[in-house]
Amino acid sequence: MSAKGKVPAIGIDLGTTYSCVAVWQHNRIEIIANDQGNRITPSYVAFNETERLVGDAAKNQAAYNPINTIFGVKRLIGRRASDKIVQEDMKLWPFKVVAGSRDKPKIVVMYKNQIKEFSAEEISSMVLDKMKGVAEKFLGSSVEKAVITVPAHFNDSQRQSTKDAAMVAGLEVLRMIHEPTAAAIAYALDKRASVDGKMNVLVFDLGGGTFDVSILTIDEGGVVEVKATGGDTHLGGEDFDNRMVSYFVSELKRKSKADISKNLKALGRLRVCCERAKRIISTASQTTIDIDCLFNGIDFSAKFTRAKFEEVNMELFKKCMDTVKACLRDVNMSKDSIDEVVLVGGSTRIPKIQELLQELFNGKLLCQGINPDEAVAYGAGILAANLSGMGDEAVQVLELIDITPLSLGVGSDKDVMSVLIPRNSPIPTKMEDTFYTIYDNQTCMDLPVYQGERSKCTENYLLSQFCLSGLPPAPRGVVKVTVCYEIDANGILHVSAREITSGRNNAIKITNNGSLTKAEIKKMIEDAERYKLEDEAHMKKVMAHEALTESVCKLRAKIKDYKVRMKLRETVLSVEELEDIDHQIEEAIEWLDEHPDAEIVDLEDKEVEINDICRLTKLNLQ
Repeated sequence: MSAKGKVPAIGIDLGTTYSCVAVWQHNRIEIIANDQGNRITPSYVAFNETERLVGDAAKNQAAYNPINTIFGVKRLIGRRASDKIVQEDMKLWPFKVVAGSRDKPKIVVMYKNQIKEFSAEEISSMVLDKMKGVAEKFLGSSVEKAVITVPAHFNDSQRQSTKDAAMVAGLEVLRMIHEPTAAAIAYALDKRASVDGKMNVLVFDLGGGTFDVSILTIDEGGVVEVKATGGDTHLGGEDFDNRMVSYFVSELKRKSKADISKNLKALGRLRVCCERAKRIISTASQTTIDIDCLFNGIDFSAKFTRAKFEEVNMELFKKCMDTVKACLRDVNMSKDSIDEVVLVGGSTRIPKIQELLQELFNGKLLCQGINPDEAVAYGAGILAANLSGMGDEAVQVLELIDITPLSLGVGSDKDVMSVLIPRNSPIPTKMEDTFYTIYDNQTCMDLPVYQGERSKCTENYLLSQFCLSGLPPAPRGVVKVTVCYEIDANGILHVSAREITSGRNNAIKITNNGSLTKAEIKKMIEDAERYKLEDEAHMKKVMAHEALTESVCKLRAKIKDYKVRMKLRETVLSVEELEDIDHQIEEAIEWLDEHPDAEIVDLEDKEVEINDICRLTKLNLQ
């Protein structure tokens, strides 16, 4: 399909540790490199006295600015500050998280010498805006629409919050798609010529912060159907890093009696080294971690072997395998019925993960033909092309049948969840159930909305709680209320209720499921635009400073050349004049060194001074 004149939609893999963006161009999917030439971008945002940093620049200074460098925010988005998982993470993060209004987590940083609070949606929107900018620079045009991926086990609140973050970043979400499903689309397109009949594919997606397993069927007609999914939104490479950090903190305490558990800078430096060591021992049997002056003048040096890494993380590795087994049981499939096991996510490079997975599938060769870091964005890019009417015939015939990963239901007064939509139901879907009043003359009915797999409501996730009022007074059990649950193609839930006994309609939609209000979104969009303008102004200052510094250095080189020529009696300037000019140039360089954050107007004034020197000395800087 030519799709001439159409603005491309992009696919974004918004990862816990890294993000990636793809687009259909030149009759294929392009993974777009960022301004550093990297095809994946760290999902990091940092703040300091002068600027906001996003991506590589933010991660590169994380060890030295830990309390103002935000990472892993995907583990916060759509959650409550009081959640046990959030409380546990807060003990590990170097940055500060507090409870805001409606129990919403707020990240506290120091930015331009002022205390600022940001929601997880705002930080995520900054990462999304970075990926949007990467795509716009590559395409040479603005981008407004995107397919964004989420973990298969994200609940409704987490999905809605991700969609809110995209809106703040100025992106219309064409579709939110599960990460393993996106990877399966990438695999299906790659294998389109060789698929004969139906294939059963298991996607094992272990990333930096989340873990998903999905079983799908792919047929030669381009239909990708998800059969079952399982996983953990709080399991990934960061957890492996945390186990390593805890191990070395204990070792340092045992050997040197030094406790660095409360020293954020020391922990930050150790975490960076642990992540690097983890990558090295994926290809080597051991490595050495060396950190000068880690804590109170103590140098830290330790060998770390692959065997020790596997030992400290084996519990988590086995948890991954248990999830695979559970997913197979959900669809009553044997290991032998799986035609292909596809590895996705950077953490699948860990040799022990591959070994355990291969053992589980009786020695079956694992599919590593697609890049584990890029597969999810690749699939999202394909779906973006499909939904925006671009791509070739294979892209356009693509049909996706996804499922909801968690059961959805209504809570009762006996703390029992009445399931309306069971997990692994195909989406979009719509289900209704009827409920009756339980008291005489009851005029309102509480309808708590839960998501999860436990029979007790209190052990599931409360998405929202609203009250349907205005019921006609009547004996108990007479008034009937129909509750409707509808899940859209993005996996987002819409709930309504109506009283039908008297023939009157009375419906209500969920409005308090942890998502942002319209006013909050509006304010965040305004703030995002302001931050963008501040970033641009800062970059303008930096570029002007660099350009002026370069000009002064060129002038100093000219003076040096003059001094050489003076010895040969080829110049018209006296020694005194030359020394005076040399002194002015040194003063200019010193001023530039002392004022790295000089305002544009001051830089322009300094440029005038330097130009005057050039004019008086008749030196041409071209």
